[in-house]
Amino acid sequence: MTTTTARPTPAADAPADDPFRYGWRFVPRPTPDDPRHLEQVPLTLEDVLHPEVGDFIVHSDRHETDRMYLTEVLRARLESSGAAIVLSDVRIAWDIPDLRPHGPDVMVIPGIRERQNWSTFEVAVEGARPALIIEITSPETRENDLERKVAHYARAGVAQYVIVDDMGRGRTRRLRLLDYRLEHGHYVAHPADANGRVYLAMANLWLGIEGDHVVCYDEHGIAFGNYATVVQQAAEDRARARAEAEAREAEARARAEAETRARAEAEAREAEARARAEAETRARAEAEAREAEARARAEAEARARAEAETRARAEAEARKAEARARAEAEMREAEARARAEAEARARAEAEAREAEARARAEAETRARAEAEAREAEARARAEAEARLHALEEELRRLRGGG
Repeated sequence: MTTTTARPTPAADAPADDPFRYGWRFVPRPTPDDPRHLEQVPLTLEDVLHPEVGDFIVHSDRHETDRMYLTEVLRARLESSGAAIVLSDVRIAWDIPDLRPHGPDVMVIPGIRERQNWSTFEVAVEGARPALIIEITSPETRENDLERKVAHYARAGVAQYVIVDDMGRGRTRRLRLLDYRLEHGHYVAHPADANGRVYLAMANLWLGIEGDHVVCYDEHGIAFGNYATVVQQAAEDRARARAEAEAREAEARARAEAETRARAEAEAREAEARARAEAETRARAEAEAREAEARARAEAEARARAEAETRARAEAEARKAEARARAEAEMREAEARARAEAEARARAEAEAREAEARARAEAETRARAEAEAREAEARARAEAEARLHALEEELRRLRGGG
């Protein structure tokens, strides 16, 4: 990957003599030789107002010293109690339509107990918004802080907006404090107190100016030291907190180890007792198993004997049943034969009776035929005798007449 610096055509709000005075960003500009080529592009006032992640914005040394001082004081004041987190030079994306992200110098956000490695704090995602924003102006960009951000932060619902305004020129700093507080959706300017200090309600601190730098005061009017002192105090506080935490951890580990040893000893005693109990249980189980095995053998032998007796009885009953069945079959066969013989005799007797009846009928028929034959014969003899008599009469008549 390669980088180049653009030959700038200064925008209307960029200084012609130094187009990179506000800062710059690297923009992807692929080239035939390097598809990942980045080009250094100067920032405009609009870019400074609405920065992107990765932008480099130019600040003076005093600006950075004040920013770090305010950040460390507010963190020491708020984060140890969990009242709020303090973010510095972190981009914030609002949950307001058409309100683009900003990059405040310092912002205090209640409702979140632990800082994360945000490059952009997203209000909609985190469910929290700053209650206090502090901006430190630079002579070249102060119109953003003094004018546009006043409207923007009021619209975003930031309860207090404090501006550390550098009205100086060149290397000379001339600071003043501007305090805006949100009332009915709009900022109302609040004057500093008689000492020229502004009350930061979120941190219960007073912010003032000494010479060319800012100073924070507690509720008793005692100043928090310069940045080096604050950093050293913060480092000492962190070291003390770490030492206390390590001591608590060591004590907790010691207690845990003692408890672990006690638990281990108790568990060993319990394990030994369990082992004895298990051995006794196994012995009882083995004795019971032997008894059960003996009972099982006895029961098996008894069942075998009972089954043998049952089979013998069953076989005897089967043989008896078979004999009964054969006898019954033979009886049925004898009865069938007897019935068949009786039926045969009955049929024979019936046939004999029928033959006898037919014989009687035939005898009667023959008798009738013989009687009819005799009657016919008698009639024939009578008729023959009658014809003979008639012939004899006729003959006699004939003879007599002759």
